Amino acid sequence: MAEGLFRELVKDRPDYAVGSAGVAAMNGQSASQHTADILKEKGADPSIFRSRAITRGLVQQATHIFAMSQHHLAALENEFPEAEGKAYLVSEFAAEDMLRNQDVTDPFGGPRRYYDDTRWMLEKLLPTVLAYIEQTTKPKQQA
Repeated sequence: MAEGLFRELVKDRPDYAVGSAGVAAMNGQSASQHTADILKEKGADPSIFRSRAITRGLVQQATHIFAMSQHHLAALENEFPEAEGKAYLVSEFAAEDMLRNQDVTDPFGGPRRYYDDTRWMLEKLLPTVLAYIEQTTKPKQQA
């Protein structure tokens, strides 16, 4: 869901490459039905999503990595020490104190309302992630 919502947030920005991967993900699964429904409602195309496990290559390729939970962040940095310095908790930059440094709950297998809660939280957090990226990334100089 986070990938699809972030893609929508930067859809007019060709300088962004967005992808997601999980520390315990199985490769090739499509989005859950509730996630697909939410993404469609937001104008995103869930059919392009397939789950994948995080790899050393993905970590090396990424400029920024955002984990949904403290546990995921710790697992990522434990397995891939090179992620340190570019891996963050997705809520780390939240403008609202009640959301800052909170885990985003994985609604997998739950009722639609759990997915809606996750969507609400991501819609609050992802603009702050984008702002952080914008503030910390130097534009490429044209030759």
